[in-house]
Amino acid sequence: MYDLESFIKELEAKNPSQPEFIESVREVLSSVIDVVNENPVYLKNKILERITEPDRVFSFKVEWENDDKEICVNKGYRVQFNNALGPYKGGLRFHSSVTLGTLKFLGFEQIFKNSLTGLPMGGGKGGSDFSARGKSDSEILRFCRSFMTELQKYIGPETDVPAGDIGVGAREIGYLYGQYKRLRSENTGVLTGKPLEFGGSLIRPEATGYGSMYFAYNMLKERGDSMEGKRIALSGFGNVAWGAAVKASEMGAKVVTLSGPDGYIIDEEGVNTQEKWAYMLYLRNTNNDVIEPYAKRFNCTFVKNRKPWEVPVDMAFPCAIQNELDLKDAKELIANGVKYVVETSNMGLTREAFNAFIEERIPTAPGKAANAGGVAVSGLEMSQNAMHLKWSKEEVDSKLKAIMEGIHHSCLEEGREDDGYVNYQKGANIAGFKKVADAMCLLGY
Repeated sequence: MYDLESFIKELEAKNPSQPEFIESVREVLSSVIDVVNENPVYLKNKILERITEPDRVFSFKVEWENDDKEICVNKGYRVQFNNALGPYKGGLRFHSSVTLGTLKFLGFEQIFKNSLTGLPMGGGKGGSDFSARGKSDSEILRFCRSFMTELQKYIGPETDVPAGDIGVGAREIGYLYGQYKRLRSENTGVLTGKPLEFGGSLIRPEATGYGSMYFAYNMLKERGDSMEGKRIALSGFGNVAWGAAVKASEMGAKVVTLSGPDGYIIDEEGVNTQEKWAYMLYLRNTNNDVIEPYAKRFNCTFVKNRKPWEVPVDMAFPCAIQNELDLKDAKELIANGVKYVVETSNMGLTREAFNAFIEERIPTAPGKAANAGGVAVSGLEMSQNAMHLKWSKEEVDSKLKAIMEGIHHSCLEEGREDDGYVNYQKGANIAGFKKVADAMCLLGY
């Protein structure tokens, strides 16, 4: 029998200075600890000890030359966490904040997110503390080539299939894949998020945002509500927020905020035109990480050095980075009458914020469920690559909708409480965990 606090204390001792990873494990185990203690097979097979330890972690040096002919050095990582359900699958993040602890947290979350999709994918994550900010296209190309020169030793279409994440879009995936082909002389589905010209899937760039809105649609439908007329706050302005803004508008909702490290904008007319969506992509593709230019371009309000959660809205979608919405933000949203919260970034809410919404019985979706659309379409891209086929936008979108509806159903089955409230966090954790744990037992690890 396990005691949660004793287990977490031992895990902290083994993984010092990795608070995001420890917090992620605590969040999952707080939901599943009773399930494990009530299952003799899980206890016998030491599932908790095994599922919280990565299969392997690679750390490597990335040397590259900048435009001034100076040698630069970054750290690269790949965490192959668990492959009970299929090849390791998870993105690459290029950002100055990347640490091993961050990637272990993301890789651990990825195990259960991938499980929820129903597709045969294990969990992993990787990246580097490299930042594209202020870098030329040539510098980014040289970095990507150097990074892949080392990474290619550990990945393959049936072993480990990385994708994009923060700082890694279609451009970076193209550069990475080009170097993989150069070194291995292979045309394989070893990366997802590829450009359409060589094996990418339609709607992959917008899939995380689309999937989050599809999940939200099912949340509202469950309560006899609809997206029509809902006022929405988004954070961030990259691919995830872009996809969310597009799909929200198609569903009849109005997105009124976007944000960056410099603050947030309020667009009372709505982020709802092709011109505005194109400008979001322009900001991302020019390595810009501030949102103020949007306010100047579209003549709307910019609020410096603050977060968008102080704006009264019906629905809040954190789309940027982990722990971006804290208890203070949650209290402000609650006071302003927020009705739904959908964690679209990975662990976008702090534990205290998540608990505050649950205590108020506000339907709140965890990232491992709501943002699974990105990896779902990555899985569909893997299938297309393996079969040497290309599905239409309508086919991919239809499959994505069905996957997100299935994830929502799994959350309902495991998360409905006695008073009828659906604890989506608990439901997602238990549903995702059970599938992986059962596979680990059946494989006889």
